[in-house]
Amino acid sequence: MLDETTLTRLEAALARRRAALEQEIRAKLAAAREVTGSEAIDQLIEGGDYANADLIAALDLAEVQRDVVELRALEVARARIAAGTYGACAECGVDIPVARLEAYPAAIRCTPCQTRAESRAGTGHSRL
Repeated sequence: MLDETTLTRLEAALARRRAALEQEIRAKLAAAREVTGSEAIDQLIEGGDYANADLIAALDLAEVQRDVVELRALEVARARIAAGTYGACAECGVDIPVARLEAYPAAIRCTPCQTRAESRAGTGHSRL
Protein backbone atom coordinates (compact mmCIF):
# COMPACT_ATOMS: atom_id res chain seq x y z
CA MET A 1 0.00 0.00 0.00
CA LEU A 2 1.08 3.60 -0.52
CA ASP A 3 2.64 5.53 2.33
CA GLU A 4 1.10 8.88 3.26
CA THR A 5 3.88 10.96 1.67
CA THR A 6 3.61 9.13 -1.65
CA LEU A 7 -0.17 9.31 -1.62
CA THR A 8 -0.07 13.06 -0.95
CA ARG A 9 2.41 13.54 -3.81
CA LEU A 10 0.23 11.51 -6.20
CA GLU A 11 -2.91 13.38 -5.11
CA ALA A 12 -1.14 16.64 -5.94
CA ALA A 13 -0.17 15.23 -9.36
CA LEU A 14 -3.80 14.30 -9.98
CA ALA A 15 -4.94 17.79 -9.01
CA ARG A 16 -2.33 19.45 -11.25
CA ARG A 17 -3.26 17.27 -14.22
CA ARG A 18 -6.96 17.91 -13.64
CA ALA A 19 -6.39 21.68 -13.58
CA ALA A 20 -4.28 21.48 -16.75
CA LEU A 21 -6.92 19.40 -18.56
CA GLU A 22 -9.71 21.76 -17.56
CA GLN A 23 -7.67 24.67 -18.88
CA GLU A 24 -6.89 22.79 -22.13
CA ILE A 25 -10.56 21.92 -22.64
CA ARG A 26 -11.63 25.54 -22.11
CA ALA A 27 -8.92 26.76 -24.51
CA LYS A 28 -9.74 24.18 -27.18
CA LEU A 29 -13.45 24.94 -27.03
CA ALA A 30 -12.77 28.67 -27.23
CA ALA A 31 -10.40 28.12 -30.17
CA ALA A 32 -12.97 25.91 -31.91
CA ARG A 33 -15.58 28.63 -31.56
CA GLU A 34 -13.09 31.15 -32.89
CA VAL A 35 -12.05 28.99 -35.86
CA THR A 36 -15.61 28.02 -36.70
CA GLY A 37 -16.51 31.64 -37.22
CA SER A 38 -13.25 32.60 -38.89
CA GLU A 39 -12.76 33.74 -42.45
CA ALA A 40 -10.62 30.67 -43.14
CA ILE A 41 -13.51 28.28 -42.52
CA ASP A 42 -15.89 30.55 -44.41
CA GLN A 43 -13.51 30.57 -47.38
CA LEU A 44 -13.23 26.77 -47.29
CA ILE A 45 -17.00 26.42 -47.29
CA GLU A 46 -17.49 29.06 -49.98
CA GLY A 47 -14.90 27.28 -52.10
CA GLY A 48 -16.85 24.06 -51.73
CA ASP A 49 -14.21 22.45 -49.48
CA TYR A 50 -16.63 21.14 -46.87
CA ALA A 51 -14.41 18.14 -46.15
CA ASN A 52 -11.55 20.29 -44.82
CA ALA A 53 -13.94 22.47 -42.83
CA ASP A 54 -15.44 19.31 -41.29
CA LEU A 55 -11.96 17.90 -40.63
CA ILE A 56 -10.88 20.99 -38.71
CA ALA A 57 -14.02 20.86 -36.57
CA ALA A 58 -13.72 17.09 -36.02
CA LEU A 59 -10.07 17.30 -34.93
CA ASP A 60 -10.88 19.96 -32.35
CA LEU A 61 -13.77 17.88 -31.05
CA ALA A 62 -11.68 14.68 -30.91
CA GLU A 63 -9.01 16.41 -28.83
CA VAL A 64 -11.63 17.69 -26.38
CA GLN A 65 -13.23 14.23 -26.16
CA ARG A 66 -9.83 12.65 -25.41
CA ASP A 67 -9.25 15.20 -22.66
CA VAL A 68 -12.69 14.57 -21.17
CA VAL A 69 -11.97 10.81 -21.06
CA GLU A 70 -8.74 11.51 -19.18
CA LEU A 71 -10.54 13.93 -16.87
CA ARG A 72 -13.04 11.18 -16.02
CA ALA A 73 -10.16 8.78 -15.30
CA LEU A 74 -8.71 11.34 -12.89
CA GLU A 75 -12.08 11.56 -11.14
CA VAL A 76 -12.13 7.77 -10.79
CA ALA A 77 -8.66 7.95 -9.23
CA ARG A 78 -9.83 10.59 -6.77
CA ALA A 79 -12.81 8.41 -5.84
CA ARG A 80 -10.44 5.46 -5.30
CA ILE A 81 -8.35 7.62 -2.97
CA ALA A 82 -11.46 8.50 -0.99
CA ALA A 83 -12.46 4.82 -0.87
CA GLY A 84 -8.97 3.73 0.20
CA THR A 85 -8.46 1.57 -2.89
CA TYR A 86 -6.10 3.85 -4.83
CA GLY A 87 -2.85 2.18 -5.76
CA ALA A 88 -4.30 -1.34 -5.77
CA CYS A 89 -5.00 -3.02 -9.10
CA ALA A 90 -8.74 -3.04 -9.79
CA GLU A 91 -8.46 -6.52 -11.31
CA CYS A 92 -6.02 -8.55 -9.23
CA GLY A 93 -5.64 -6.39 -6.13
CA VAL A 94 -1.82 -6.23 -6.09
CA ASP A 95 -0.14 -2.90 -5.48
CA ILE A 96 0.43 -0.86 -8.63
CA PRO A 97 4.10 0.14 -8.69
CA VAL A 98 4.67 3.73 -7.60
CA ALA A 99 6.65 4.38 -10.79
CA ARG A 100 3.55 3.52 -12.83
CA LEU A 101 1.35 5.78 -10.71
CA GLU A 102 3.89 8.59 -11.02
CA ALA A 103 3.89 8.19 -14.81
CA TYR A 104 0.09 7.94 -15.00
CA PRO A 105 -1.60 8.78 -11.67
CA ALA A 106 -5.01 7.65 -12.96
CA ALA A 107 -3.83 4.06 -13.51
CA ILE A 108 -6.30 1.53 -12.14
CA ARG A 109 -4.45 -1.64 -13.13
CA CYS A 110 -0.99 -3.09 -12.62
CA THR A 111 1.04 -3.47 -15.81
CA PRO A 112 0.26 -7.19 -16.41
CA CYS A 113 -3.49 -6.66 -15.94
CA GLN A 114 -3.39 -3.55 -18.13
CA THR A 115 -1.61 -5.51 -20.85
CA ARG A 116 -4.28 -8.23 -20.69
CA ALA A 117 -7.07 -5.62 -20.77
CA GLU A 118 -5.55 -4.01 -23.85
CA SER A 119 -5.19 -7.39 -25.55
CA ARG A 120 -8.85 -8.19 -24.84
CA ALA A 121 -9.90 -4.79 -26.18
CA GLY A 122 -7.64 -5.18 -29.19
CA THR A 123 -6.41 -1.62 -28.90
CA GLY A 124 -2.97 -1.94 -27.40
CA HIS A 125 -3.04 1.67 -26.20
CA SER A 126 -5.47 2.13 -23.31
CA ARG A 127 -3.76 3.84 -20.37
CA LEU A 128 -6.18 3.04 -17.60
